[in-house]
Amino acid sequence: MPLIEEVTYSANECLDMQFYDHDFELCTFNHCDLSEADFSSANFIDCVFNNCNLSLVKLVGTVFRDVKFSGCKITGVLFDDCNSIGLSFSFDNCMLNHSSFYKTRIRKILFKSCQLKEVDFTDCDLTSAVFNDCDLTDAKFENTILEKADLRTAYNYSIDPEKNKLKQAKFSLQGVTGLLHKYNIVIE
Repeated sequence: MPLIEEVTYSANECLDMQFYDHDFELCTFNHCDLSEADFSSANFIDCVFNNCNLSLVKLVGTVFRDVKFSGCKITGVLFDDCNSIGLSFSFDNCMLNHSSFYKTRIRKILFKSCQLKEVDFTDCDLTSAVFNDCDLTDAKFENTILEKADLRTAYNYSIDPEKNKLKQAKFSLQGVTGLLHKYNIVIE
């Protein structure tokens, strides 16, 4: 398995790049179009992706440890295909629409200023997660652990308190309507 350490890649250097079964440590990817790339069996440790297109990347057995995504488009990605051991990443100003975190354990994850439209968080452990200024339109929360999660600045969510674990989760007063959506009541 080839090991690549402390390399910064720009847009042109990412063209036709091989990721499958490679190790990347302390690498930075800037403005790379990696859409539909095969990241299967690759390891990314302490890496940063800035303003990259990662839509529809394949993540079968992919390891992400302490990876930061900033300003990235990551639509239609199945994060549930990743290697679950030590899975940790954060997202800042990213578009993750139509992606899936089904059954992942991503405690303390940070989503900051992200679009999370129609994202699947079913059976996900989001204990102590932070959704800071995130659009959760039609995101799916079912049997999701959101204990101690912070959704005070999140918006457009619909979370059924009877089908999810919300102990000590934080919501804003105006966001409480997202917890009552299933009752089809009018709150003025």
